Parts: sequence; structure tokens; C-alpha cells
Amino acid sequence: MEKEKLLERLTDIEWEDFEVKLARSAVPKSSWATVSAFSNTAGGWLIFGVKQIGKSFKITGVKNIEKIEQDFLNTLSSEKFNIIIRPQNKRYNIDEKKVLGFYIPIAKHKPVYYNSLANTFFRSGSGDRKASKEEIDTMYRNQSYGTKTSEIIEDSSINDLSENSIERYRDYMSRYNSSLRYNRLAEKEFLHRTSVMKKDKLTFAGLLFFGKQEAIFNHFPDFRIDLLEIPGTSYSDSKIRYTYRLAELENLWEYYFSLFERITQKVDQPFTKTKKGFAVEDFPYIEALREALVNMLMHADYFSPAKSRIRIFRDKIEFFNPGGFPKPLKKLLEADISIPRNPIIAKLFRMVKLAENAGFGFDKMINGWKTYQNNEPAFETDFDFSMVSFIVKDKNDKAKLINKLGNKLGNKLGNKLGNKLIEKYNLSANQIGIIKLIAGDSQITIKELAQKIGVGTSTIDNNIKKLKEIGFLKREGARKKGEWKIIEKKSDK
Repeated sequence: MEKEKLLERLTDIEWEDFEVKLARSAVPKSSWATVSAFSNTAGGWLIFGVKQIGKSFKITGVKNIEKIEQDFLNTLSSEKFNIIIRPQNKRYNIDEKKVLGFYIPIAKHKPVYYNSLANTFFRSGSGDRKASKEEIDTMYRNQSYGTKTSEIIEDSSINDLSENSIERYRDYMSRYNSSLRYNRLAEKEFLHRTSVMKKDKLTFAGLLFFGKQEAIFNHFPDFRIDLLEIPGTSYSDSKIRYTYRLAELENLWEYYFSLFERITQKVDQPFTKTKKGFAVEDFPYIEALREALVNMLMHADYFSPAKSRIRIFRDKIEFFNPGGFPKPLKKLLEADISIPRNPIIAKLFRMVKLAENAGFGFDKMINGWKTYQNNEPAFETDFDFSMVSFIVKDKNDKAKLINKLGNKLGNKLGNKLGNKLIEKYNLSANQIGIIKLIAGDSQITIKELAQKIGVGTSTIDNNIKKLKEIGFLKREGARKKGEWKIIEKKSDK
């Protein structure tokens, strides 16, 4: 990190990958928790020689920069930590004071802890949080990312598979990928060539995809893919918990069709051919939903106590999945890297052209959904979950939000101007909510906005960025003492 970037960070709004420590004459003991947290989350910068005073920060410098630097680096390569950590380190001279910076990379194998497993930490917002036993268990499972469901089930056989599901799958494959050589194989050879079976025994992936329900329950007692339709914009906004819940089905292949049919009822469709799950090119927003659904099914952590879940609210369709992405979301969005958690399940979906051949299909989801009401999906992830949300605008709901926002803005913008700006820039429901909350509290934080709106901080960051780009919002002042400003343009009066 260059000096200019460091100084910019000291006046930033939220720190999820950045932490300062006084470290005047020694390495602070609290540094080890931060090292563990950065290693287990997404990496980050640890800065020595900066003191936090209330809501502001002061450059204090370190006295013996060589000793502190060596003490810190030696500890990270010692037996204090369960793995050797090799950070990037930099020295800065700010106001004639020496400051140290260390970039702690995300670890390939987690958990990363010091002294004992109990000292395993995560980065949560701008602080370090001790991991729970369930979270540590998830990290151990993630060490086998891409291999766990490929393991053989010793007490299994072809009799644990649903003949009807296999027949439906092969019929679908013959119609939508007729040139594929697998169409010519006998059933048992087909199952072995696709790794549904290995040495006449099932893999976990094969069982999940084609298995009989009772056989799946023997290994996954709580197996189900949940779908709930909620008559509101959130649970708190709904008078009842849900109006519809999908019944339990036999396996992933059977779940796919019922889930796809239900979620596509939420959007406008000129015809019903998509009940077969085959989205045509004329309707890329249907393909976007299909890609999200298949991604959920083939990237889920099926050994997690949490379950995959789709929630259909009045204003959005939300795909929640146990198991985080294998790399930071930003890197995946930039490169669309293909690292499936369940490669056999991914291959089975790709063979029938229901998933992208490479990557997570982010481009298809983003560009496809843009064609529907000019919206983009929102992506969120942590070490133990991932979520994709598709906003579905409703003209009546948006009109109500506009009126509420106009009333809330009051003297800041006036109802007439507030409504005019919202209509002109086609703001989303989340953006309207952000402006509404900022109008009531100009010092509200990113974390508070996320909690009140009911989304992740990354969603808030993305929407604030858009509001800034169109000139609707700006930030003035330092990170802690600054304020949000709603901008009133002369051209919009």
C-alpha cells in the first residue's frame, strides 16, 4: 500500500480489511487476533504507529522500527501460529514519524489460530470476532473444497438411486445436448463415467443428485432445498411468515424443476416453455435466474447444518447458500474463476446445458438481469454463506416508497423535488431506503444502514457508489466525524 493510499484509509468510512495499532515500543498482543482474523477472512492491512482517539486517528510512530518489525515477522513464522504466515511489509515516514504496515494474506488452509484452536478469529465489520465451534468446523470442511462430495459412500449401491430421476435426466440430455457421447452409453457405464458411481459404489454427489429420498436421509438427515414465498419486503413487513413453502422432493434433479418453475412465476414471461428449465436467448433475465439457481445447487455445502434456501419477497428473489465462495468475491467477479465446491454436481448440470462451462456465471446473472427493469443482482458472501438477490420492482410498491421518502426528506429536498429525482434516476428500493435513512441521520454508518435495510454491507457499499456516481449523494469530513450530504442539483429543480 502506498503512502497516499494509507492516508486515504485513515479517513475512510468502514474498515473491513484495515486495522491500526499503537505499537509504540512493542508489538501489541491484540495483533495476533487481527492476524488470525485477516487470515481467516479475506486478508488485510495491519498498521503499527497509529493511535485511535475517540473517532479520530493520530500518527504516533514506532520507536524501534527494526525490532518491532523483526519481532512481528519472527512470531508469524514461529510455532505460535498453526501455519507459517508470510506477510508483505512496508515502512512509511509520515510527519517525520515511522509507521509500519503489514499485509496479511488470506490463508489457503483454514482455520488459522495462535496458541490454541480457541484463538481462532474472524473479521467482522471493523473488528475481530472469535469464531464459534460451528464456524471452525466449516473452515475444516472448506479445506476439502471441491473434493468432499466426490468421496465414495462405502455402504451404497445402484439400488440407492432413483430410476425415474436417471431416466428423466437422460431423456433431457438427449433432447438438449444430443451430440454428447454420454447419450450412447449403457446406464451403469454412464453412471461410472459421470462419477455418480465409482467402483460400483455411489459418490456423495451422485447420491444427492439422483438418490432415493430415504437413501439420502441416511447420510443427510435434514436434506431439503427450501423455497418460501413471503407477502412483504421482509419478515417484519409480512403479517404471516409465508404463503407458500415448497414440499420436500426426492433429490437435486427433482428439486431443480420445481424450484425453477416457482421462481420464474415472479417475473413476466411471454410463454411457458421455461417450465422445462431451458431458457431461450430472447429472455436473458430468465437465464439469469436459472444460473443463480443452478449455482446454488452445485456450490452448496451439503454437510453444513444450514440449508440452501430461496425466499421470494414482494420486491426481490433471494438465493441463500451455506458455504462461502472459494475466493474473495471481488476476484471472482473480475475473473469469473471456475472452482466448483461440488465438481460432479456441476458437471451433471453442465452436461445438460443448465450451467456455464466455466466460472460462476456472474456475467450471465448480471447482464441478464439488467434486461429486466434495468436492475443488477446483489452478491454477498462470507466464509460460511453466499447470497444472490434479484430486485423485482413493483410500480405500486415503488410509488409508496417514493411518497414515504418525500415525506421523510421534508425541508431537505421537499416532496416534489424528492419524487422528481427518484423518478429521473430510476432508483432501486435499496437506494431509496439509503436516502431515506440518510435524510433522517446524516451520520449513519454503513453497518447501521445494512442492519436497518436488511442487506449486507457490500450491498450498501455498491448502492452508495451508484448514488455518488449519479451525483445524488456525497460524503464530507473524516471517517468518524463526517456526514452524508444529499445533493440538490439546479438542473433537477
